[in-house]
Amino acid sequence: MGTVVDAPAVVTEEVAENTLGGKKVTVVFVLGGPGSGKGTQCANIVEYFGFTHLSAGDLLRAEIKSGSENGTMIENMIKEGKIVPSEVTIKLLQEAMIKNENDKFLIDGFPRNEENRAAFENVTKISPAFVLFFDCSEKEMERRLLGRNQGRVDDNIETIKKRFKTFVESSLPVIEYYNSKDKVKKIDAAKPIPEVFEDVKTIFAPYAPKAE
Repeated sequence: MGTVVDAPAVVTEEVAENTLGGKKVTVVFVLGGPGSGKGTQCANIVEYFGFTHLSAGDLLRAEIKSGSENGTMIENMIKEGKIVPSEVTIKLLQEAMIKNENDKFLIDGFPRNEENRAAFENVTKISPAFVLFFDCSEKEMERRLLGRNQGRVDDNIETIKKRFKTFVESSLPVIEYYNSKDKVKKIDAAKPIPEVFEDVKTIFAPYAPKAE
């Protein structure tokens, strides 16, 4: 009986329309622990491959700065090292994709857990082309985070430890899910930035701008 009940869920996930705001979109999820270098490499991908970079964290921080009631709730959750509700982040991501004229998006730092992932695919009807996973040791990520000192509220040792724990417990199951669908491209993020980008370039070669 179990297989019969489970079947429809599988079908809905596979039949992803990947259209949003009247355009067909390509979405790549970018995942990695805090300090794994996702932001730096996303900037390179934008420059070389013409993607638009949407950072879930940046969108949430912009909402906090706006001073809205939503922003206050988000700020309190981030300070406690908690994950913001899926629908809040998905709404911000969806609005950003519809407003943007591009049709290729890097979504950085999302989905952070299985509930995020399922909600994103159900709400947007978008399935990622693949997941770019920046694999980096906790020790190296901690060294980088404490060294960057950008004045962010979440860059202190106590909050960093909470964020690592949250990443391992919540995000690794997402990576395992997409891995089971052969959609994960893993990068050794402990290497120097230029070497990491060489690996990134290989993965994104199919999206290179066509020569005129």
